[in-house]
Amino acid sequence: QAPLVESGGGSVQAGGSLRLSCAASGYSAGVYCMGWFRQAPGMEREEVATMRADGTTKYADSVKGRFTFSRDNAKDTLYLQMNSLKPEDTAIYFCAAARGWTALCSPYNSWGQGTQVTVSS
Repeated sequence: QAPLVESGGGSVQAGGSLRLSCAASGYSAGVYCMGWFRQAPGMEREEVATMRADGTTKYADSVKGRFTFSRDNAKDTLYLQMNSLKPEDTAIYFCAAARGWTALCSPYNSWGQGTQVTVSS
């Protein structure tokens, strides 16, 4: 597989929106779980949203109703639409992949370099 490459980060005011993209060539739907994770300064990396091999998505409680994880298989690209952004969403956002079977995922072991998202109040 080609490396995972995130883009679309930036600075935005609270209440604004951003859409992150992840180029994911070689990570076929139905075979891999894909996920978005984030890490704020001084904090541990946390799971934001995941898409299992069976296509089901799961969101962290902190982003439910605000973030949407989608996939364009024709473009081998993942998206994370982030609306109603809050200062606490400020972090480096990472795209990641893991082998998957239906709703099960192995540990995520392929990671992009990350893209910075900064939300000001």
